Amino acid sequence: MTARSARTPGSPSRGRRRRGFALFGGARRPGTAAPEADTSETTASGTGTADRRRWPVWARLLAFALVCGLVALAVRVFAIQVFAIPSESMQPTLNPGERIAVWRPGAWQEPERGDLVVVDGRGSFLGGMPPSGPETVASWLGVGPGDVFYVKRVIGVAGDTVECCDEAGRLQVNGQPLDEPYLADPGEPASDVPFAVEVPAGRLWLMGDNRRNSADSRSLLGAPGGGMIPQQRVIGTVVHRVWPDPAPL
Repeated sequence: MTARSARTPGSPSRGRRRRGFALFGGARRPGTAAPEADTSETTASGTGTADRRRWPVWARLLAFALVCGLVALAVRVFAIQVFAIPSESMQPTLNPGERIAVWRPGAWQEPERGDLVVVDGRGSFLGGMPPSGPETVASWLGVGPGDVFYVKRVIGVAGDTVECCDEAGRLQVNGQPLDEPYLADPGEPASDVPFAVEVPAGRLWLMGDNRRNSADSRSLLGAPGGGMIPQQRVIGTVVHRVWPDPAPL
């Protein structure tokens, strides 16, 4: 008798083990068919996902246009906005009809002397009342009149004293002559209007490069505010000419 064939009396036989094992699903008895898998749940789930993904063409185009519009709006509000130059006041730096790129975050930073900025002229260059809250928001979103914006050069910032002119016809900022190679008439005095102003906090003294053909802070000397433009009216800083001759500014 070998160990392989030995069986203790009362112990279950191999057949019983197989039957017991099959009872718990571990094996299938010979001659019985395999149960069919219930695919109703999987099929329903898969069909629902396919239906959700099968959007009509018009819906896809609408979603694409909406995304593109939101991206363009975000770029316009928080990054770059393009403006057209309407007049000769910034010649020779900028000519009428040229397009400039304006860095919108520049409105939230302290401008520096020499910067070119775009400002909302309502309440200053245009007279009348300053823009209301909704009007300011609308201008940031590119909604509303487009002829209220002015591009000028920052000559004085908060705390500066700006005077015209020294014996050589140059502007003086805090007692120092200002070198201005960008002027339209470099051989002429920097201004034909004498003035001496101190720029208060939160204000800017702005002038055009074409001094004899520019409505700027000098035009407002007798108005409330004395020609000082509120810094909160700044739309952004000019960083680039984009058309017709692209170049940094």
